[in-house]
Amino acid sequence: MPEKNPYGSGFIADLPEPEQIDVSAILDSYESGDIDLICVLGPTASGKTRYAVRLARELNRIRSGRAAGWVSDGMSAGCTGAEILSGDSRQVYRGMDIGTGKDLSEYEEIPYHLIDIVDAGAKFDLYQYQKAFEASYKDVVERGGIPVLCGGSGLYLEAATCGYELPDVPQNQELRAELENKSMEELTAMLASLKPLHNTTDLDTKKRAIRAIEIALYQQSHPVTRTSFLPKKTYYIGTLVSREERNRRIDARLDARIDEGLVDEVRRLIDGGVPPEDLMYYGLEYKFVTQHVLGILSLEEMKLLLSNAIHQFAKRQMTWFRGMERKGIRIHWTEC
Repeated sequence: MPEKNPYGSGFIADLPEPEQIDVSAILDSYESGDIDLICVLGPTASGKTRYAVRLARELNRIRSGRAAGWVSDGMSAGCTGAEILSGDSRQVYRGMDIGTGKDLSEYEEIPYHLIDIVDAGAKFDLYQYQKAFEASYKDVVERGGIPVLCGGSGLYLEAATCGYELPDVPQNQELRAELENKSMEELTAMLASLKPLHNTTDLDTKKRAIRAIEIALYQQSHPVTRTSFLPKKTYYIGTLVSREERNRRIDARLDARIDEGLVDEVRRLIDGGVPPEDLMYYGLEYKFVTQHVLGILSLEEMKLLLSNAIHQFAKRQMTWFRGMERKGIRIHWTEC
C-alpha cells in the first residue's frame, strides 16, 4: 500500500525500485570530476549510517588497491580515504548522544565531521551548518579525501548540496514583537503564504514558527548567491526500507535508547543548565522525554507519543526525498 501523504490529499507514490550500487563506478566518477560529493540519505532507522560507513570502506579498498596495484583490505601508505560528513541537524550538539542516535562506535576507523561541534542548548541554524559543512568539505577535498555526506535532515542536505550560499539572517526584534501576539494558527497561515511547508519542524513551537517567518521575509529581499566551495555535482544514494520494517526498527530502537539511559541523558542536560524549553525546541526525543522528566507525561504516555511522532517524522523525510526527485534530483535507492 502507498503511504498516506502527511501534507494533504492523496498518497505518496510506491517505494522506488532498489538498484545495485556500483561503488567502483562511483569512484571513477569522483576521480574524473564528474561528481564532487557522495550523499547517503534516508529516513530515520533506514540504516544510512551503517551503509555510509560500509560504502566508505569499499571506496577505500578499491582506491587502495588501485594505488598499490593490487586489492588489499586496508589503506596503502599515503593513500587518503573516504571521510563522512554528518547531515543531521541535531548531532552537532555535544552531550545529546542517545537521543540523536550518534552511534559513534559504528564509524571505527572512518573519520567523521560535523558531530559534537557545539554545546547543547546553543542555537545552531541552517546558515551556521552550511558554513561548517563548507569548511569541512573543503578540508577533506584539499587533502585528497573522498567526502561522503550522510544524514536524514532534508533541509540540511539541500543546504550542503544546492551550491548556493544562505544569508545570515539577523534578528528582527520589531517583527518578533509583532508576531508574538499572533496565535499558532495565524503564524502557520502566514508561513504557508511565504513558502511551502515542507519542513514541519518549523511549526513545532511558536518560537520556531516566528524564526521561520523572519527568515522567509528576509530572503524575499536578499537573494542567495553562488558560493566558492560547495559541491555542485552530488551523487545521491538513498537507503530504502519498507514502512513496516522501518516502524519496527523505530520502535525497537526507541526501547533500546530508553534502556541505554535516554531519560537520564535529558536529566543530565537539564541539571547541566540547559533550559527545558530549549531541549523541547530540538523536537522528537528531547521534546517528549523532557515532558516526562518534568512530570507532564508518564513513561508509557511518553513512549506512545514519541513512537507515533517518529513514525510520522520518517514519513515526512521520505516525502521530502521524493520531492527532491520531483525537482529533478536523481537518487539511487538501495535496500538496507
